[in-house]
Amino acid sequence: MKFLKKTCAVLLFFMWIEAACGDVSYTLPEETKQGWVIGNIAKDLGLKSGVLSHRKARIDTEGTEKRYFDVNVDNGNLVVADRIDREELCGERASCVVKRELVLESPLELHRISVHVQDINDNAPKFNEEVIGLEMSENAGRG
Repeated sequence: MKFLKKTCAVLLFFMWIEAACGDVSYTLPEETKQGWVIGNIAKDLGLKSGVLSHRKARIDTEGTEKRYFDVNVDNGNLVVADRIDREELCGERASCVVKRELVLESPLELHRISVHVQDINDNAPKFNEEVIGLEMSENAGRG
């Protein structure tokens, strides 16, 4: 009986390892428009485009997290589903990464997707003074 339990545990472990197959990583600027193509996830994972539709591919979000990305099951493109505000999502952190999973059914496969969100300069500069006086001589060098 113990042998059977150990064998089942080992078998389940290897099936679990097989289910989590690979990682892909993309980079996009914040506040990109809805429908913008990030990349072709089918090609990057080595899948045929028809497989995504047949295996009911979807991007999984945990709990109440916002759905930022969708997968087009017809052509394999990973697209922006909702506007991403980097400051709202990551605050003042230097690096901003959104992690999601691509779920494929029959058999179950999970592929981790990491999207690095780049900051764009969308905030107006703020100065302490209204007017800044600057004096330069006519023969001043560059810089």
